[in-house]
Amino acid sequence: MNIYIGNLSFDATEDQLRQAFETYGEVSSVNIIKDKYTGESRGFAFVEMSGQDEAQAAIAGLNGQEINGRSINVNEARPRQDNRGGGGRGGDRRGGGGRW
Repeated sequence: MNIYIGNLSFDATEDQLRQAFETYGEVSSVNIIKDKYTGESRGFAFVEMSGQDEAQAAIAGLNGQEINGRSINVNEARPRQDNRGGGGRGGDRRGGGGRW
């Protein structure tokens, strides 16, 4: 199960998250999301756990707990949506994009 961690301290490390979640079961991966330009944490992360029951226990046990001085939000991650569409000019069906 993929777990979302929000309100994460910008100083938190993947090792700290791994240790916190491993008390509930096997952790498959830890990924702190970083800004692609600065390389700094964006304040959220994803942890993947192999067992559904272990993941649910981790969510219940860690939601609201403090890591590096911040109370984290922990819940099941929603499936990723494809947001790559659109962004172009409106236009008509012929692709002209003009008003008339």
